[in-house]
Formats: sequence, C-alpha cells, structure tokens
Amino acid sequence: SQVMNFGENLPELKQKFNEHLTELQQWIASTFKFSIAKQQKALDDLLKSGQSWAGSAVGSLLGTFGVVFLVPIYTFLLLFYKTLIVNFFHEIFAEENTLKVSEVLVETKSAIQSYMVGLLLEALVVSAMNSIALMLLGVDYAILLGVIGGLLNMLPYIGGLVAIALPVIIATVTKDGFTTQLGVLGAYMLIQFIDNNFLVPFLVSSRVKINAFFSIVIVLLGGAIWGVAGMFLSIPFLAILKIIFDRLPEMKPWGKLLGDNVPTRHKGEVWMRRIQRREAMAEQRAEGEQEKKIDI
Repeated sequence: SQVMNFGENLPELKQKFNEHLTELQQWIASTFKFSIAKQQKALDDLLKSGQSWAGSAVGSLLGTFGVVFLVPIYTFLLLFYKTLIVNFFHEIFAEENTLKVSEVLVETKSAIQSYMVGLLLEALVVSAMNSIALMLLGVDYAILLGVIGGLLNMLPYIGGLVAIALPVIIATVTKDGFTTQLGVLGAYMLIQFIDNNFLVPFLVSSRVKINAFFSIVIVLLGGAIWGVAGMFLSIPFLAILKIIFDRLPEMKPWGKLLGDNVPTRHKGEVWMRRIQRREAMAEQRAEGEQEKKIDI
C-alpha cells in the first residue's frame, strides 16, 4: 500500500530533500552573493521571530485535535444522561409547551447528526478531488496525500497550509523542475475555491438549513471568540438557535433570516402591491359613487 511504501521510502525522501535544500543554498550564495552562513543566520532569525506564530499554530492544531478526541466522550456522556437532560428541559417549561419542547429536542438531534454527516461528506469529496488532481500531475503517493489533505481540510487555517505543503515537498524531492509544484498549488487553490463556495454551503450548511451567508459569518465569529472549537461548533449552535426561533412567534422573522428558503419577492414589494390594489379599489368605489350621484 502507499502508506507502507511511504514509510519505507521516508529516509530516502529525507535525504533527497536535504540535497535539494543544499543545492538551493548554494544557488542563492552564488547568484546573490549571500553566503550559506548568512543564510543560516537569517533562517535562525526568521524562526525566532516566527515562534509566536508557530506557537499559536500549534495551539490551534492541538485545540482541534482536543475537540476531535473529546467529541466521543461528550457523545457518550450525553447519551448516558439523556433522560436526565430531557426531563430538565421538560420541567423548566410549562406543561402546555411539552409538544414544542419535544419537537425542538428532536430537530436539534437531527440537525447535529446532519452536520456531522455533512462534514464527513465534505472530507470525502475533498479527498477524492485531491487524489485525482495529484494522480493527474503524477505526484507519488497521490491517494495517501489526497486523503491526508481531505482530513486536514477540516482544521481551520493550519490544516489547509499543511495539506498544500505535503504534496509540494514530495513533488520537489521526486520531480525535476517546478512545473509539478506549480500544478499542485493551482489545483489545491481551485479545490479550496470549490470547497469554500460550493461544498460547505451545500453539503454542510444546507443540511442544517442555514444559508451560506450566515454560515460564513458565524464560522468567522466563532473562530474569533472561541478559536478552533468555535469554528467547529458555530454552525450547529446557529442551527439550534434557528430551531428555537422557528417555534417562537416573536422570533420567527429571525428564523427565516437564518434559513435557506429564499422568497422570490420581499415583503415590502408584496405589501406595496396590496396597498396599491386597495387604493385602486378605493378610487374605483369613489368614482362609482360619484357616477351614482351624477345620475341622481
């Protein structure tokens, strides 16, 4: 399999990478008169200045993995205390609202399940597109790198960078020239465009009946407030709010605003036409009464 082949060839790939790095340093030294020692010092300074960014990136990555590993634990505890939680929600509301509470709980469960299914479908589609693109470009370990890229795509920011860096590095140490690397960058940029503008709105957001605009806004807000965990949890949180809004008469306009059902005409246009029809009918009645008076 590609995993075993990659593991066996890893020392050779590492050696080739070091050789390419040495050649690059020598080319920079001869072309720009920038010695290898100065290059190393500049690289060390860059690494020192980038420690804060690296720390935040590692923190983001660890936070994401923490969320992923805690999800099964949360799921088990929610299932274990299911009766207790359901009883709590029924008891804090009046008895006449029991039916609405039950509907909200059932729809919430369905929305969260649909969201998780949407995430998995997105990862599968992105993995398939990555693998096909890498195979067409002739990159070694195309399927392995494509699947890794699809999984990393679920990690905000850092995941996309690592997903692109891996095939570029493999192409660098196994191919001559830079054509393949440029092809990988172009293909992954196209895949990211398709993912952000089509897959996420239609595979993830549509399953929880949230429109694409508010899906993007809530993910950005979730990331700004709660970090990586906020990005993962923001869409299901908004879906739960929509379910509640749809059950409250005074909040229904907010539920419609968050939803993915786009009306063909806005209410202002409909109301304006109603007013115009009423005015026209009033004018007709007035004219009719005027004609009757004239006849008399």
